[in-house]
Amino acid sequence: MNVDLSILHLILNASHVVQLIMASLLLVSLVSWTRTFRKAVVLKHARREADAFEDKFWSGGDLTQLYTSITSRPHNRAGMEMIFESGFREFARLRQQHTAEPKAVLDGAQRAMRIALAREIDRLETNLPFLATVGSTSPYVGLFGTVWGIMNSFRALGNLKQATLGLVAPGIAEALIATAMGLFAAIPAVIAYNRFVNEVDRLESRYANFLDEFSNILQRQAFK
Repeated sequence: MNVDLSILHLILNASHVVQLIMASLLLVSLVSWTRTFRKAVVLKHARREADAFEDKFWSGGDLTQLYTSITSRPHNRAGMEMIFESGFREFARLRQQHTAEPKAVLDGAQRAMRIALAREIDRLETNLPFLATVGSTSPYVGLFGTVWGIMNSFRALGNLKQATLGLVAPGIAEALIATAMGLFAAIPAVIAYNRFVNEVDRLESRYANFLDEFSNILQRQAFK
């Protein structure tokens, strides 16, 4: 007896529980890929913005003019631009208060920059927990579908006097598809998560180094 073991046939004839698990894994995989591409674009844009801003900052131009050019543009600021803007704005505001001590002015500017840094890292880490969850749970969801499918196959065989490979193979095959789909959803998510975490860490290090360097510049100006 010929048994149709095509993937489409096995999926369409799987039990409702296994079909639900497969559909869930497919949906999760699509969402994971969508967020992966979006996060890749965001991080690429963040690296380019950091490179462009560092070129402007270390070109030797006047910081006040740089601040004015940044704040005059309508686009939303992020990354080093946001850190610079927050620190310079707070520094200029506190210096206008003639009663403020230089150390207090510097501390205020540093606090503003640290807050901006924390917000930027939080923005860059968006969707990373989702990718981590997909990578860690999808194999187990697929394994649950496999166990359920095999369990149903053996329950059906219990009512037969003679079991053949042709009767066992479809049930086991459709069950293993759930495991394969779980791995298909998990592996790209894990790879993307590890890569993005590394890129966010590198950006955070660049931002923190800039914060320290800019703080040194503000310190020299504050204690003039």
